[in-house]
Amino acid sequence: MEGNSGGNAGGGGGNDVELLCKTLQVEHKLFYFDLKENPRGRYLKISEKTSATRSTIIVPFNGISWFLDLFNYYVNSDEQDVFSKELQLDTKVFYFDIGENRRGRFLKVSEASVSRNRSTIIVPAGTAQDEGWAAFRNILAEINEAANLFILPNQQNSESSERLVGLSDDVGAGFIAGHSSHPAPASDLNVDRSVDMPPTDEIGNLAVSKVIRVDQKRFFFDLGSNNRGHFLRISEVAGSDRSSIILPLSGLKPFYEMVGHFVEITKDRIEGLTGANVRTVDPPQR
Repeated sequence: MEGNSGGNAGGGGGNDVELLCKTLQVEHKLFYFDLKENPRGRYLKISEKTSATRSTIIVPFNGISWFLDLFNYYVNSDEQDVFSKELQLDTKVFYFDIGENRRGRFLKVSEASVSRNRSTIIVPAGTAQDEGWAAFRNILAEINEAANLFILPNQQNSESSERLVGLSDDVGAGFIAGHSSHPAPASDLNVDRSVDMPPTDEIGNLAVSKVIRVDQKRFFFDLGSNNRGHFLRISEVAGSDRSSIILPLSGLKPFYEMVGHFVEITKDRIEGLTGANVRTVDPPQR
């Protein structure tokens, strides 16, 4: 099993720009991962190539983290406990189905939409401990993480993160109304990794960022500094609307305690909530 990656490159046609490409070999198959951007936004193209066939699925940018979550599910679950899943993304539905043939287990991922014929890729589980699925999952995680580093070409003159830091020099800790009409240059990754907070005197210009998705909104958490000291910028993004608050580092602990208070008093409503986009498919009756 082998993998490699490439950097930014020109798109293969039209107005598409290739931001990142990676290649993965699992058994006799090659998988190509191409993160691209066009005037309508970003997307991930995943292609499966064998000696005789090639098949491609197109994953909306906001679906990459869902794919990562689902591959985590199939990698980490016991064989007898896994179920087929359906993932609804915009106007598309993706079907995840486990199968088995003489080569072993595989995961079939199918894309169905009104604008394209149904397309399917088949990912072998691999020879030991689902290493094929795990390698596929790891590529998705790398793409999710790397996507945070890209600034789209049409954002170079917009209100980038560096400009937001500059604005905070003027207004201090408070509300910043966003007016950029472009999507935020970060992924929709549901946070599943912890970030250790460095000591205050070591933060400096260190960029520590995280993003979470709640319903149709994304919340970005960015550590920064200006001439007034260190701060945490929390940005809410919904569609093309963006607004931010700047929280001095000295306010993190009381802010954390206050959020914890509301989590505690509303936990009965929170418990049991699941991702609305994903549903389990009942096995067929025999």
